[in-house]
Amino acid sequence: MKRTSLGIILVMVLAAAFLTLSSAPVSAQITGTNWTGTFYNDVALTQQVATEVYPSGLYFNWGGGPPLKADNATPVTGVGADNFSARFTSTQVIAQAGTYTFTLYVDDGARVLINGANVLDQFNANTTQNYRTFSFTQNFAANQSVTMTVEYVEFTGSAVLVFQWGLSGGGGGISPTVGPTPTPVPAATGMIHTVRGNALRTGPYLGASMVGVVRPSISFAILEQNFDEGLFPWYKIQDNHGRVGWVSGRYFNVTGDLSKIPTTRTIFDEIDNPTDLPRLLDVTGYTRSTMNFRRRPSQRTDLLGQIPWGDAVQVIGRTVQGGQNFWLQVRYKDVVGWIYAPFVKLEGVVDAVPIR
Repeated sequence: MKRTSLGIILVMVLAAAFLTLSSAPVSAQITGTNWTGTFYNDVALTQQVATEVYPSGLYFNWGGGPPLKADNATPVTGVGADNFSARFTSTQVIAQAGTYTFTLYVDDGARVLINGANVLDQFNANTTQNYRTFSFTQNFAANQSVTMTVEYVEFTGSAVLVFQWGLSGGGGGISPTVGPTPTPVPAATGMIHTVRGNALRTGPYLGASMVGVVRPSISFAILEQNFDEGLFPWYKIQDNHGRVGWVSGRYFNVTGDLSKIPTTRTIFDEIDNPTDLPRLLDVTGYTRSTMNFRRRPSQRTDLLGQIPWGDAVQVIGRTVQGGQNFWLQVRYKDVVGWIYAPFVKLEGVVDAVPIR
């Protein structure tokens, strides 16, 4: 059959919005690791033909062709382009307690089971719609081991499956690749002063996603510090709602011995040159001005170069503020960096691009 570009199916251009510290926070999106996919050469999960491992999550855009292995290049053996099904399973450890919102992007159908319970069933929805979005919530305890199953069916046309989750209300802003929250160092605490509110962000950058607002006159233990922006230090804290994130040292009156606070890398160092998930979605941006191309989502970080007006970039990540895209992580001429989102036209399944 003819392979159809997902960019033709769906074009999403996000409207500009006024961004303030009071805007609703967001959560970084988790895709999970080490999924096992069992493929069936029918639409009823009966005629098993192959098993594959997907280390980086369910993040697939196979267009009009057959499903691909984890290398995103080799077709799964014995599976056709249409009328196939698959069952993906994994066990994930949920580090932080809370209510999580799960999002499923699918073309054609899927169902989701959490610990064996059917929580979303659109498996037999043979529809003419090319792309649909579903969501649901689940409550988890800290460090809970959760078995997840996603059953997928492709009838005809394009094959798309994206499954991800994050803490509701923005509590999960720190990616699981960062590791567990370090033990606070009692010798240094921070006191916010004379500001309306200090944004709590996913990383030590002005353009990182906002996960909450820290109010004035509350003390917090400092977990880590980072000086990557150069002008002001940033401090990693856990607020009184249990949310972990970064705040600018510009608004802190710090007491104690900062030499005892570890200076650390962040999730943004871990995603400098991703090679797996975002490449599958084929989300493209077109610059609407000459764009500064920076190492991190902040005007205070190193300039990698400039991208001319009208050039295409591959979008592989994003930060969000006020419910709108804020900065975009892009690959341009084999270099990965960040550009300011409001001056970029986007095409593709933009909502499925990971939030950082």
